[in-house]
Amino acid sequence: MSTRILEEITPFIVMEVLEKAHEMEKRGINIIHMEVGEPDFDVPACVKEATCQAVNEGHTHYTHSLGDPELRMAICRNYKKNYGVDVDPDQVIVTSGSSPAILLVLSALIERGEEVILSDPSYACYPNFIKFLGGKILRVPVFAGNGFQFDTSEVASLITPRTKAIMINSPMNPTGNLVDREVMERLAKLPITIISDEIYHGLVYNDQAHSILEFTDKAFVLNGFSKLYAMTGLRLGYLIAPKEYIRPMQKLQQNLFICASSVAQRAGIVALENCDCDVEKMVTTYNERRIFLVRRLKELGFQLPVEPTGAFYVFVNARHLSNDSYKLAFDILEKAHIGVTPGIDFGPNGEGYLRFSYANSIENLEEGMNRLEQYIIDLKN
Repeated sequence: MSTRILEEITPFIVMEVLEKAHEMEKRGINIIHMEVGEPDFDVPACVKEATCQAVNEGHTHYTHSLGDPELRMAICRNYKKNYGVDVDPDQVIVTSGSSPAILLVLSALIERGEEVILSDPSYACYPNFIKFLGGKILRVPVFAGNGFQFDTSEVASLITPRTKAIMINSPMNPTGNLVDREVMERLAKLPITIISDEIYHGLVYNDQAHSILEFTDKAFVLNGFSKLYAMTGLRLGYLIAPKEYIRPMQKLQQNLFICASSVAQRAGIVALENCDCDVEKMVTTYNERRIFLVRRLKELGFQLPVEPTGAFYVFVNARHLSNDSYKLAFDILEKAHIGVTPGIDFGPNGEGYLRFSYANSIENLEEGMNRLEQYIIDLKN
């Protein structure tokens, strides 16, 4: 790995906010965490039981490098049930979280100097995966006024023979907005491969998330169990891909990761098959928090032209407080004791914004908003 590439890899700023918050907590300071995108729920009881059962029954050895066949079939049934699409188990690779899935897909698609289109803002880690592989990033600004939707004509204008893929994320991190069905349909007609990050599917309120596989069978899908099933620490994800790409990615999986956790895979089967009621309760709670947080942020003067209806984020323009979101986020942490993520973490077009996560109790969110209200009053005086 060249020093140049390592120098180009940017920090994951939300983790730096979290680490600073943890340092403050060690000094006895109470922090309201609204920075990190991790469910605050425990895993469902049946997942706990399945995890223990897997260990007790000896499911503690390597699985097939593509993943446990039973889990791969369960993933296919899930996509048929939720989206009406047919996926063959031979199109699925189970991974240790969705991050290895991103690495496998991009490794299969791009060579040094080739281009990947991203929305701006977009998930903070996407650019660093691309940089790590020697690829080039093409950013398409998206804006709050239309719910951060892609302008497909602008996307089309960027495509050259060196442009290998576009990454989409719906529901989106950091905005919580969904990509409209019509936009996905238009993107699917462009002469470019689509990588669709569907990790927040299922966490949708008063709306419907669509899989890219409803519009094309030539796309790559990234998904996992961390967000919907609160299984972050179990590190279980997967990808769905056209069959001709499976063998190359399987070889990478074998060399880089061997296989995903055998125990987590057994738990994943149970999550897909038995956790609908648990998920429904979590989604109901998230929605209550979403409604509360959107209302309070508006009361505090933040603008939301299109309210988020997915994931567990609210992304607001904070330029009336500061044009430097990094400085603002750490100032809020130091003075108001609230962890928030600066918009610059998600790309140049995110500068001036803050991301608030509502993966926290309603009581903590209320306390956080009260502290933020006092911070704004003090800032103006």
